[in-house]
Amino acid sequence: MQDLTVTLIQTNLFWEDPGKNLKHFTELLNRISEPGDLILLPEMFNTGFTINTTCCGESMEGPAIKFLKEKSKEKNTPIMATLIIGEGNDFFNRLVCAFPDGHLETYDKRHLFRLVEEYKILKGGEKRTLININGWNIMPLICYDLRFPVWSKNTYEDNKYEYDLLVCLANWPNVRAHAWKTLLVARAIDNQSYTIGVNRVGDDGNGIYHSGDSMVTDAKGQIVAAAEAGKQEIITVTLSAQELRQYRESFTVGLDWDTFTINN
Repeated sequence: MQDLTVTLIQTNLFWEDPGKNLKHFTELLNRISEPGDLILLPEMFNTGFTINTTCCGESMEGPAIKFLKEKSKEKNTPIMATLIIGEGNDFFNRLVCAFPDGHLETYDKRHLFRLVEEYKILKGGEKRTLININGWNIMPLICYDLRFPVWSKNTYEDNKYEYDLLVCLANWPNVRAHAWKTLLVARAIDNQSYTIGVNRVGDDGNGIYHSGDSMVTDAKGQIVAAAEAGKQEIITVTLSAQELRQYRESFTVGLDWDTFTINN
């Protein structure tokens, strides 16, 4: 496992306007001259967080998926984002990781946000996903998932950790910013893994303000990098494989983790 260079894009989003958002992210991606190993965009990057499937849902062959594939190939870097995907009669808040060779890996949001009745409109995922990039096993989460530590619990078996990096893409409102920042640190400490949270800024179509507070923490829960609250910002950070390995070897909490099975 080598070092992993990750770019986070914290930005405002155009409410339920896929065309404007794709143009916006084209401009932002063009600013990244050395994209590294992975680029992360906020939750529902093409619409902002919404449950309006009529105007914002698309298929896996739709324009936003095509956009992610094209930009990944152009940057020669995997790009991770979420959007509303329709399959048959169901819609999902789906995280998609597009790779330069054109293949996709996906994760469907498990915990649907009850306060805005996301659970009534979208279908929740049933499977955890691991995405491997340059030898790093990455566990993806989407926004509200961050509150559920059992779902994202790391494991240690046969002298190997299940994952090395936890990524959460979000539209997390400012009113709960303290919880956002605290939970990112907690998940890092819980799981002895790097943790990255990428959040939007600005008001959505319901007048809900988002402060961003995107951040990267190491396996000790220490903040490695953080975006300025309320500002559009692009941050690139390199995660040290050696530091992660040394910390895990010197503080072997994984050997004492409880084992359990999650019932879907």
